[in-house]
Amino acid sequence: MKKLWGGRFSKQPEEWVDEFGASISFDQQLASQDLTGSLAHAKMLFECGIIEKEAYENIKQGLLSLKKEEEKGDLQYAVQYEDIHLNLEKLLTDKIGADGGKLHTARSRNDQVATDLHLFVKEETVLIMDHIDELQKALLNLAGEHVETMIPGYTHLQRAQPVSFAHHLLAYFWMLERDKERLQDSLKRTDIMPLGAGALAGTTFPIDRSITMNELGFAKKYLNSLDAVSDRDFAIESCSNASLVMMHLSRFCEELIIWSSEEFGFVEISDSFTTGSSMMPQKKNPDMAELIRGKSGRVYGSLVSLLTLMKGLPLAYNKDMQEDKEPVFDTIKTVKGCLSIMTGMINELKVNEERMNNAVHQDFSNATELADYLAKKGIPFREAHELVGKMVLLCIQKGCYLLDVSLDEYKEWCPIVEEDIFEVLSPKHAVERRNSEGGTGFQAVRQQLEAATSILIAAKN
Repeated sequence: MKKLWGGRFSKQPEEWVDEFGASISFDQQLASQDLTGSLAHAKMLFECGIIEKEAYENIKQGLLSLKKEEEKGDLQYAVQYEDIHLNLEKLLTDKIGADGGKLHTARSRNDQVATDLHLFVKEETVLIMDHIDELQKALLNLAGEHVETMIPGYTHLQRAQPVSFAHHLLAYFWMLERDKERLQDSLKRTDIMPLGAGALAGTTFPIDRSITMNELGFAKKYLNSLDAVSDRDFAIESCSNASLVMMHLSRFCEELIIWSSEEFGFVEISDSFTTGSSMMPQKKNPDMAELIRGKSGRVYGSLVSLLTLMKGLPLAYNKDMQEDKEPVFDTIKTVKGCLSIMTGMINELKVNEERMNNAVHQDFSNATELADYLAKKGIPFREAHELVGKMVLLCIQKGCYLLDVSLDEYKEWCPIVEEDIFEVLSPKHAVERRNSEGGTGFQAVRQQLEAATSILIAAKN
């Protein structure tokens, strides 16, 4: 089969070599973007007087016809034509005749594939942001129901201080908000058009790149042709941003997995997102959460793959760069899937308020309250800290908690302690009064909920 670039060659590669070098098995995902780019390029060629009107109309109708077939999934591709660009050009030429060969005037596959990838990443970035919005909504809904539900707060995975469960959930809302801001910011570097750069040095044809830029909806165009065809920073940045999203999802999944264990029992993950055991009939495994946690490594791998791919490449285009697409495709598919599953899990999550409440009453997470109480009565905090530490040790030895200590025992330990100590040590009081900005106090959490809700509303307007 004759190659579309084969004029200089006297020997055709063997079939297995064709298969090794071809990318059509995966870059066919760029078919829609490639056809969109070709329509814009053809219009520019006509408006600049590079091709005649009859040829343009013929090309345009042919491309629109291919676009309809692509949307229906009816296009058939051949490995012999290597990639999506040559496959579509061959299909166009078969459909409309010799005019199809005029489409590639003033264009190279180098600026063509870069343009396709920019369009793809730009579109998918917006979709990922939409998925994050949905997860944030789910978090806000759940948090709104549990402002006054208390859960142990941890440092070093050791109980530290009681917090509002809503406060804990909202921590992930803000992580996701930063993820969304990074994605939004990355669009500035994705929304740049390479088309018109040619293979690496531009073209001798009198093109007008502003026409294609406006047709394709790009905000800017590359001002250096070498940079235009060799830049994959935007793809790397996309995978980097995705890695941060996955890291945040993985952390949350780790907590859901821990919380849903028999030992904690704080939440129950819906049957829709769990599986059983083929051997042990009692099992309910948090498989979807575990898969999300595991897929973070897959996305990290794609980022490292792209960075390694690009680190030693001289300008401009190199065949190595064919390997840029699969990591991007896989990353985007993985992140969108994980965000959807996570949203479903949160929407159907069952919260065991009683178990959470029991937990905050059966620990020493109110020890800081006792130290603060003494400090407010004039004892230097460091001295108060040491006194409370000794009281905690005494309670551990006696097998009781701070709320179990009698007032007489407290007075014997420290005479300035009064009857109000039991209210101070109650977990609800400990959480309720932490209303500093950003704190876990119920009033502060409700303010936080309002701020988070306003952000989501503003994002949609």
